[in-house]
Amino acid sequence: MELQDKVDAALSDGRLTQPGERIVVAVSGGPDSMALLHVLARLAAKWRFGLIAAHVNHGFRVEESREEERIVAAYADSLGIPCDIGRFDLPAYIAGSGDNAQAAAREKRYAFLHDTASRHGARAIALAHHADDQAETVLMRLLRGTGPSGLAGMAMKRSEKKVELIRPFLRIYKSELERYCSVQHIPTCRDSSNEQRKYFRNAVRLDVMPFLQGYNERLPESLNRLADTMRAEDDWMEAEAHERFDKLVSVRRVEEQVQCSLDAGRFAGLHVALQRRLIKLILNYVFSEADLSDYVRIETIRNAIAKEKGRSIVLDLHERLKLVREYDHVVFMQTLPVPEHYEYAIAGTDGTLALAEAGVELQWKLIEASVPVVPTCQTEVWFDFDQLALPLKVRSRQPGDRMEPFGLKGTKKVKDMFIDEKVPPAIRHRIPLLLDAAGRIIWIPGMRRSAHATVSGRTSRILVMDACPLER
Repeated sequence: MELQDKVDAALSDGRLTQPGERIVVAVSGGPDSMALLHVLARLAAKWRFGLIAAHVNHGFRVEESREEERIVAAYADSLGIPCDIGRFDLPAYIAGSGDNAQAAAREKRYAFLHDTASRHGARAIALAHHADDQAETVLMRLLRGTGPSGLAGMAMKRSEKKVELIRPFLRIYKSELERYCSVQHIPTCRDSSNEQRKYFRNAVRLDVMPFLQGYNERLPESLNRLADTMRAEDDWMEAEAHERFDKLVSVRRVEEQVQCSLDAGRFAGLHVALQRRLIKLILNYVFSEADLSDYVRIETIRNAIAKEKGRSIVLDLHERLKLVREYDHVVFMQTLPVPEHYEYAIAGTDGTLALAEAGVELQWKLIEASVPVVPTCQTEVWFDFDQLALPLKVRSRQPGDRMEPFGLKGTKKVKDMFIDEKVPPAIRHRIPLLLDAAGRIIWIPGMRRSAHATVSGRTSRILVMDACPLER
């Protein structure tokens, strides 16, 4: 079967695209991508493709890169295909950001491909990864440590940012692509950086793969069969995990934070493979901003749920994520980042202070005490001005804060007072505390005042303070 027929079959059997669609073809200038552009151009009439070539000049190899850009643009033009060129100064970008060179190049390249697809209204980006690339990818992941999903290698079709990434060559080996370019007289470029062993993939291709082929000369084929097998089994396992998620996991929002809860007993009844998958799904659902799926972390979570029967456990999984187990009830919950401490001075005997952090405005004024009255409104408090240690200040809570509440003997932890009043942990850092110059907490707006500077029959001047909701 000729290469064109193989690609035609891959597009159809893999449902990689639909007739009439626009496709951005990523073209580096190497034999793989130039062959892809040529084959898709030949299939364009049958599939009614609208093709756009996209080439990225990373700026690493100045003269080589310019020549590659010229060759790609000229060849696309000879096929009657428009070519968009992206030019980047990656060396300068890497010097400023400190990023890994290959990672930075990939980031810029894919960003340009997605931008090109958006500008042209394309629903697919065709990539020239082939069977040798797939074998190298599986081996690299195996060497670094991976699970079934990693052994599945690259997918022939994958959605990313509402665009399909398709790889029509994924079951075709590089030698066939090079022969095709030679027979069809397709111009190609040689990337000298492909010979630099400082890049992991190059070292695997140039050294590791040939060494292992001394034990199995058909190693690339074996690795590709492994990828195909694991892709099918991984898809099935993922579907099973999603089904268990729908049945066993409850999702809700608390204080704008996502929580996932489940019953430890029902979780323990699952096969260990499903337990691991379910944990990964929950972590991705609750906190997708960071990769939390390493083996040690997953096993720690799995053991805390499945083996620690009847125990109460709190696991800090990330600075913004924790697991809480109380008996058999398990909750994965987001935690707000630790807020910055705030502190302000209370100046003068009359004034206002807007506390954006607390969502309130403090108001105070000094009045003469003609008829002493103790206020009953929780938002307002009266102090004997002459018994106050000035100046006053207002701040957020700190670890170890204690207060001597009015009407009680001794002091009490502010934390315990919040618990007694059922103040949600997520907002406790916002509640302001009023302190005197001696460092004593004399008022928690909306909750309690202290026993210091209370108004009595001997009071001559009263400081009235109130906390009103801050208008947005």
